[in-house]
This record gives sequence, C-alpha cells and structure tokens, in this order.
Amino acid sequence: MSVVTATKKESELSGQIEDFVALLKRGGERPRSEEAARQTVGLLRRIVAHGRWDNAGELMDLIRKEGRRMTAAQPSETTVGNMVRRVLKIIREEYGRLRGRSEESDQQESLHKLLTSGGLNEDFNTHYSPLRANVIEAISELLIELEGTTDNIAMQALEHIHSNEVIMTIGYSHTVEAFLKEAARKRKFHVIVAECAPFCQGHEMAVRLAKEDIETTVMSDAAIFAVMSRVNKVIIGTKTILANGALIAISGTHTLALAAKHHSTPLIVCAPMFKLTPQFLNEEDSFHKFVSPQEVLPFTEGEILSKVNVHCPVFDYVPPELITLFISNIGGNAPSYIYRLMSELYHPDDREL
Repeated sequence: MSVVTATKKESELSGQIEDFVALLKRGGERPRSEEAARQTVGLLRRIVAHGRWDNAGELMDLIRKEGRRMTAAQPSETTVGNMVRRVLKIIREEYGRLRGRSEESDQQESLHKLLTSGGLNEDFNTHYSPLRANVIEAISELLIELEGTTDNIAMQALEHIHSNEVIMTIGYSHTVEAFLKEAARKRKFHVIVAECAPFCQGHEMAVRLAKEDIETTVMSDAAIFAVMSRVNKVIIGTKTILANGALIAISGTHTLALAAKHHSTPLIVCAPMFKLTPQFLNEEDSFHKFVSPQEVLPFTEGEILSKVNVHCPVFDYVPPELITLFISNIGGNAPSYIYRLMSELYHPDDREL
C-alpha cells in the first residue's frame, strides 16, 4: 500500500470517528445501544486494518486512545467503552495464540488473575505479521455475534412466560418488545405497561404490543404498587449492567423493582452482554444524566420556577438484590454470576481505558 493511499485512508477513518463522536454528543436522537455497539466495533475494525502499528502493544495504545475519545463524548453510553474493552481482549488473545500460549493455560490462570489482576504483565512488543488478519477476523465474528443478540434473547421467551400470566414492564425497550412478541406467538398473556413519566415511552411500547394482538394496559407510575399484587412477573430492559450486577435503567425502574420485591414478584432483566460494563457506580456521576424539566414543570409556570429547583434524572440505580434473573444472549444468569461473565469478557488490565 502506497504512503498516499495509507494517509488518505487514515484521514477518512479519522473523519468517520469524528462523525460518530458528534453523533454521540448530540442531544436528540442518538443511536440505540445495539447500533452504537455495532458502529463502535466497525470503527475499531477499520482502525486495526488501516492504522499505523507494528506490534500488539502499539495497536492496543491506538485502540485505547480512540476509545477514550469515543467514551468521553457520551459517558452514559457505556456500550462504546465495553466494545473497546472487548476488542482489547481479542488483541490479547490473538497475540497469545501467536506466541503459542494455549487457552487451557489461560483458564488455569484465571483464578490467579482474579486474585492478582495487574500482576501478570505481558510483553506485547514482538512483531507478528499474521496478527492484523487474525484480529480483523475475530472482530468480524464479534460483529456477527452482535447482530443476533436480540433474537437470541427473544428465543428464550417461552421458557419464562406462560399462558394467562400478567406481565408488567416499564417504558420502552426494544429487547423486551421482541421478547414479549416472541412469547405471544404461542401464548396468551396480559401485559401492563407503566408509562414511565415524564417521557411516557410506555405509550409507544403499548401501541407496538397491541398491534401484535397482545392484551395491553397502560397505567401511571403511581399505580405500580397497587397493581403489583396481581402481577406474575416483571420483565424490564436496562441501559447498563454494572460490575456488581446492579442496573442503570430508565427512571422509575427502582420504584418498580422495590414494589416487585415487596410482593415477592420475580424481576427479570432482558439485556444483551454488550451492556455489561466492568465499572461500578462511582462518585464521578458519569452515569447520572439530567435533562430539562420542561415536561414536569413547563416554563410557562414562571412564578413557581423562580422559587424551586427541579431535577429530572433520566436513569435510576437498581441494586442487585432486587433482581431475580438476567436473560442475555448467552442464557439466564443470577446477578451473583455477573463477576464470572466479567472475567470472561474483559481483561482485568482493561477495566480503566
């Protein structure tokens, strides 16, 4: 490849990354988490293919640098950082294979790695010519895995939803919608949707379910506790699964989870693995996001506005003890098993980009 062509491809790639960062920063219609994950992996594959690097160490530095730029654009969109960490793990694995290290020895070391994470430093400076092709192939496999995540979750619906059950959900979730629609193909059940004020995304969810001939009722968030006694299961989506098995989910989910716990109603979370982040709820407020309280208290209420401060959070923190089961594209797991999935998906040294 000539120097001119390489430089041209690099400038094109830089432009594409800038466009993606601008898209994440935009306040209005941002891409869904699934789309953000696919776009991130696609960009990282291009960086591997066209970036200037000679060994795994330089490639990982390059991926980390671009990853930090993408994650800084929208800290609440954790899927971007998760995909960067997945690609870093792929690079480590492919480099290890070329060095002749077997996967069995990796698995034997895993407990040791959990105890002494960061202690097993490896030299990534050796040049291997097949590394580029191997990493690109492994990233392409990750992209194929991402495309089937929602379908894989929906396929498990009949194991969890039975005839004549009353299911409660909140707001709109693409994954939960697919899950319920798949179950409705063979089972009759009733769905109660909490509207999730002030955004009222529950209305959209109810319309979509009703079009599939699913018996659907919309109710206000204030009625959640009153109705919960006759609900068989609560099925929700989430924005992020944290390292301790907790959720960062749409505002109102914590209320729903507390009501479900009080009535001993199972709470099932449908979430693909790309939403699992190795981060904890920290003091930096990177997960907290506030929007204009216009929907709650319109600007026309001039006299009141001058006397009060109104906060309108987008997300709730839901602790792991309120969750019964996670259903992901690789099966069902209890919140206590999250730490194990974390060690399989991400390397301990990549927790901080």
